[in-house]
Amino acid sequence: MDPRRLALILSGTAQERRSVGSGYLIAPRLVLTARHVVEDRDTHAEWPQIQIRVGHPGEGSTVRTSASVLWRHPQDLDVALLLTDDPVRVPDSPVRWGRPVGKAPLPYEGLGFPLATAEEEREVEHLRGVLPLLSSGSRARYVLDQDPAPDHRTDGRKAWGGASGAAVFCDDHLVGVVIEDNQSYGNRRLRASPAHTFVHDGEFESLLRQYADSPPQLVNIGASLPKAGPPADRTPAEKALELALWHFLGDPKVCSFHARSLTQELGYQVPADYAPSLSDLMALFARNRRALASLSGTLAPTLTADTARDRLTALLTQARAAGLGSLLSLAEYERLAQLLSGICKERATLLPRAASEALRYVCLSDTLSRTHLPVDELGSFVEELEAMSDSLQVPDGTPQVPALLRLVEYVAAAVGGEQAAELREWSTRVAGRTGIHPTALDERRGDALLWAARQPSPVSRVVLELTGGQAPSEERYVCRILVARKDGTRVLLHESRTVPKTPEEIAVYLREAVDSAAGEPGQGDHVPWVTVLVDRQGLHLAVDEWNPGAPNDFVPDRPIGAEYRMTLSCPDMSARVATRDRDQRRRWQSGNPTPLVTDQKCATDRQLNLVLTTSHRDAAQVVINGPREQRMRLLELCLARGVPVVLWDREADGYEDAPKLSPLDPLGLLAELPKRVYEFRAEALEPTATTTARPALVWEEESGHPKPESLRLADPRIGVQVS
Repeated sequence: MDPRRLALILSGTAQERRSVGSGYLIAPRLVLTARHVVEDRDTHAEWPQIQIRVGHPGEGSTVRTSASVLWRHPQDLDVALLLTDDPVRVPDSPVRWGRPVGKAPLPYEGLGFPLATAEEEREVEHLRGVLPLLSSGSRARYVLDQDPAPDHRTDGRKAWGGASGAAVFCDDHLVGVVIEDNQSYGNRRLRASPAHTFVHDGEFESLLRQYADSPPQLVNIGASLPKAGPPADRTPAEKALELALWHFLGDPKVCSFHARSLTQELGYQVPADYAPSLSDLMALFARNRRALASLSGTLAPTLTADTARDRLTALLTQARAAGLGSLLSLAEYERLAQLLSGICKERATLLPRAASEALRYVCLSDTLSRTHLPVDELGSFVEELEAMSDSLQVPDGTPQVPALLRLVEYVAAAVGGEQAAELREWSTRVAGRTGIHPTALDERRGDALLWAARQPSPVSRVVLELTGGQAPSEERYVCRILVARKDGTRVLLHESRTVPKTPEEIAVYLREAVDSAAGEPGQGDHVPWVTVLVDRQGLHLAVDEWNPGAPNDFVPDRPIGAEYRMTLSCPDMSARVATRDRDQRRRWQSGNPTPLVTDQKCATDRQLNLVLTTSHRDAAQVVINGPREQRMRLLELCLARGVPVVLWDREADGYEDAPKLSPLDPLGLLAELPKRVYEFRAEALEPTATTTARPALVWEEESGHPKPESLRLADPRIGVQVS
């Protein structure tokens, strides 16, 4: 990696900068970067203005020039080559290309310009950490576990924004390009497109022959065996672990036997004369988080005395608590990923559904609480669960059952057959290695069987709660999603506590939640009903127009209001008006007398209040017409007076626009009004629609809508676990 080849990329129009990214000069006129750095996110068109600054500001002078897009990957991978207007003098040594191989994580580094470094201008960040090859998903992308990492920003913007396009180096070979971050890991994880997925493209090779005089040659790069560093560099926890391991591996021959087995399992090339010390093993544990668990797999069967076995169990528990190891060995992790990947492909909702039930007293992260689990996210899902216990009782002196084992038992109970037998065999082996008491595992297995045999009550509503985010420059909201069942129970599917989401992201979560609910047994074939909980300020939001994008390559994208029955609810008003809920019940129970349609005779709040307390005291529905500037005040008055159903047109300018709502028959059968509004929206939100009406409907249930309060731990013996 040569800092003099670093590139800062500024893209946009002649009037406005729209994108900031990183790149790397691989030839005098070629800059390698991520494709999305130089194209419009919405239209995917290339930005007409691309400015580049080559060089590290702290390493001497920099060169500024313009550029254009020369090459994009034909299969749409997120990489691109830029051609600079002017040649930039580069060091004599050419760029070396590499392909990581094996299983062992590789140290990596890179240079980029993330937003987190920005004060007056972007500063350079030295990216560094490990590249765990086994964490890559089915899509060709590397995972980068970053050592120094920024916190989430309070303004909703991505702290890593601008690092995209940074070249990734292992052993001084360019192995990939940073393309995105993964916020589920506390901003500590990035993803990169591997070099081997694009350097052999015919046009790419041809361009490097033309501008760099030679095509790229990939070299396989394997991880080297780590060696012990100075004792002073070790933490107190690492020193304590080494001392505890001395009881098992103090004999050099025993240490060498287990170390050779371990390094081979981890995917290292082991020399014939390899004879590591216990301190070398500690360096290996620091490099590979699964190394200690893998070591215990060969060590545990050799321990015949109960005291020695108990000591190993305590050592593993303490090491995990100190962050010095993972729950699963490498072989256990690979086997579980193999067993679960097929289930994910066939039943994408099963693992999240099992997690929400098996871990109902745990505050689940975004990764764990999503309703669909793609195979590519399976690794993240498993790794988050490894660090959690299930919080339930175990026999005295034995470790708590990991949440992951409880989840596996629930999945096994749901799938049955040969898959269940393989999953249970896996969990039994892990429990045996880690010292989990058989009785504790059997209890979880019994709970899982009872859950799988229980038929869930059908879903009555999907409830989306929105609260305003903290980003002044971009529309973002904190959201929570639950399903309310007909038996009165509710299940929280998604809760975003810290990172506000864009409308598009929330629409995707909502679509996944509705699909998950619709796929449950006993749901039948009907258009789902979505209730959106908002505060007073949120009543104006056009949530029904939020678009999650196309669900696949064949079905066109549609706003969520064209997919589902959507109504608004404002619990905030009940907290402000003590009589509101009582008035709502009276109006519902009155038999739904004639609806009120506002006109110039009730254009002010005083006029409307008089009508709502006299001639329409029991009206369950109001249709609000009139000017925009009056509408919100009239709407809030209707809600305060307990009117449970309020309809209005968001786009109406005055009373003359009232006929635009006529096609949905606003005064027809009240029970069918949500369906009519849905059908009207489905047509009105089409690009070819002729109507400009945008109906909004508040519908307050007579029994009240379930409020998605945070789940609380029912077990009083321990505190809430936050993943």
